[in-house]
Amino acid sequence: MTSESFELSRKHDSYPKSLEDLPHPPETIYGIGNPEALHLPSIAIVGSRRATPYGMAVAEIAGRVAAESGLAVISGGALGCDSAASRAALDAGGTSIIVSGCGADVIYPQTSSDVFQRSIERDGAVVSIENWGAPPRRYAFPKRNGVIAALSRATLVIEAGKKSGTMSTAEMASQLGRMLYAVPGSIFSPQSVGTNELISDGASIICSERDLEMCIALDYDKLRLTEDPDNSEMGRVMSALVASPTRADELANRLGDSVITILGTLSDYEARGMVIRLPDGRYSPSEEFFNTSDRMVVRK
Repeated sequence: MTSESFELSRKHDSYPKSLEDLPHPPETIYGIGNPEALHLPSIAIVGSRRATPYGMAVAEIAGRVAAESGLAVISGGALGCDSAASRAALDAGGTSIIVSGCGADVIYPQTSSDVFQRSIERDGAVVSIENWGAPPRRYAFPKRNGVIAALSRATLVIEAGKKSGTMSTAEMASQLGRMLYAVPGSIFSPQSVGTNELISDGASIICSERDLEMCIALDYDKLRLTEDPDNSEMGRVMSALVASPTRADELANRLGDSVITILGTLSDYEARGMVIRLPDGRYSPSEEFFNTSDRMVVRK
């Protein structure tokens, strides 16, 4: 890999502040690529190295949806779900950040060399808390998993055995207070024991492409659809309503605005046919909104 390398100490202005949430924040981040990518809104997508065809397909969908929603995809770049998600994000024109368990200048595994290289070339980065040239060592990967969880607002777990590196990432995300999404799998599949357990313990269940899109809309205020450039408020309010029909007071609390402001916005949208008020007082996007092509163009 040939690109500009960087080192970010904890005193550096570009050091990701989210890493300070770790019990033992790394003193230095070593990387190749664009250090500013570490400050983009991002989602970690992780899963089994021995992914099933189902897991690989879900990883590809997840990477694409995240990229089309304007999120950087963070993974370990490992064989299986990690690399599949990162490839799909890159193919969709998104940003990929690889957190390596080796030195940032060491490609491991070699089967993911294209993901490492493209992540750097597409304004993303390959980063590590290990020194330059460090080879893969078993003890380094749990530390790496903590960094993946800390860098991301949410972690999506696709396939994971009960005792696995993927589950260690999920556990750290939970400990750090990050959001946790999990994809259900067959009760007979060893690769889904961990994910099914996460769902049982309260992780947001992702059963479809739309489920992931809705979680991102709600948790990131990121609409996968193009927004009206003349009304920035539409992105925040409509993304929340697309995720879940909501009462005006709950919406105001979620978005940090006054109820009067939100009611005024909702009244305007209702007059324009964009939202409807349900019998229980919640507001929901209207059928007209969903069918209006100029507001529903998927980002390419």
